[in-house]
Amino acid sequence: MSRASSAQKNENFLVRYFKETRAEISKVTWPTREEGIRLTIVVLVVTIVSALFLFAVDTVFSFLIAQFVRLL
Repeated sequence: MSRASSAQKNENFLVRYFKETRAEISKVTWPTREEGIRLTIVVLVVTIVSALFLFAVDTVFSFLIAQFVRLL
């Protein structure tokens, strides 16, 4: 296979890929601005609550392990 046909094949692949990607993106039902804002807030709240929970669990375990080590 020559370099020219290989380059042409790669170019055709890229062109087809981007055309198909654009066609699929046009089929997507995008959320409204209000839905996007609301869902973003939900994600932030869940992330903060999860972080606080993990911080609390980590603090408790750190305290318990420190007490256990002190006993030894």
